[in-house]
Amino acid sequence: MTWLLGYVKVTDCTFTAAVLCIFFNPLFWNVVARWEHRTRALSRVFGSPYTACYCLGLIILLLNFVRSHCFTQAMKSQPKLEDLDSLFSYCVGLVLLGIGTLFVLSSFLALGFIGTFLGDYFGILMEAKVTRFPFNVLDNPMYWGSTANYLGWSIMHASPAGLLLTALVAISYAVAMQYEGPFTEEIYRQKQKAAKSK
Repeated sequence: MTWLLGYVKVTDCTFTAAVLCIFFNPLFWNVVARWEHRTRALSRVFGSPYTACYCLGLIILLLNFVRSHCFTQAMKSQPKLEDLDSLFSYCVGLVLLGIGTLFVLSSFLALGFIGTFLGDYFGILMEAKVTRFPFNVLDNPMYWGSTANYLGWSIMHASPAGLLLTALVAISYAVAMQYEGPFTEEIYRQKQKAAKSK
């Protein structure tokens, strides 16, 4: 990753905006979702955990659109990497974009809107862990699919800035997974414990 720094102007305002969005988004949804799990404040304000979850989901989607826009603007404002600017690289990027989109959309279809956007933190629990595709291929397919999308997009645009930002996306998701995974498992462990005690 350090060799990319030689090709990227990290002080560019569009690059800085992209970095801030990349790290802010997972921080935001994790902090808000844990706060909701602890206090049920959003559910009370909106009168329903479902309505609250849908509102948070829409905000997360909006933030993701802003992040993608900032990511694209950062790539456009920086020079291309000539060695990566070829038809072959473009096709590789297109394949990665296709794979990433497949994982993101299939994850969404498997989990539904509520499952995708942290419904378990709102007390809306699924009956059982989803194990069908793409969850039978890898853990956290939506995060890795999203990362593949950014990587493919960066390669298609022969963008060193995009490659560096993609690495930051992967890091931010890896950190988020370290917090989300155990917390979600604990929520379902408590559900099972409550069901057994009845």
